[in-house]
Amino acid sequence: MAAEPHKTAPHKTTHERIRPFNTKDTYPEQDLDNDLCQAVVAGGVVYLRGQIGQDLDTRESVGIGDVEVQAEKAMSNIAMLLDEAGSSLRDIVKVTVYLTDIRYRETVYKVMGRWLKGVHPVSTGLVVEALARPEWLVEIDATAVISDGNGA
Repeated sequence: MAAEPHKTAPHKTTHERIRPFNTKDTYPEQDLDNDLCQAVVAGGVVYLRGQIGQDLDTRESVGIGDVEVQAEKAMSNIAMLLDEAGSSLRDIVKVTVYLTDIRYRETVYKVMGRWLKGVHPVSTGLVVEALARPEWLVEIDATAVISDGNGA
C-alpha cells in the first residue's frame, strides 16, 4: 500500500520577498541554480542581500577597479531596496562591510558615512579574500526596521 502524501495546512505568508531572482540569471558564468531575492521583510525587519557595485535592473557591474564608485552604488541599492520595502536609510540598525583589501576601508567608510549621517547603526567590518565576482571590491549588507514614521 502506497503511503499517502503528507498534507499540510495552507501556508500563511509571514514575510514579503522583494526582487526575487535566480542565480543562473545573475551569474551566467557560474553553474548555479539558487532562488534568492534582494530583500525579505519579516516581523517588521528588512533583511537585505549584500549589495555590491552592480545595477540591480541590468545586472551590470559598475565602477570596475574603483571602490568608491562601487560603495556608492551599493549604498544607492540599499536605499532603493529599503524604500521598496517600506523602510529607509534612517531605519538601518546594522551594517556589515566586506572589503577585499584593508586599504579600501577609509574610502568605503567615508561613502557609508555620507549616506548614514545621524543614523548610528551597529557595524561590523571584515576583510575577505574575494567576493562572488573578481571585479567586486566591496559588499555592504544591511538590516533595517520598518518604523512608524516617528523614529520609533
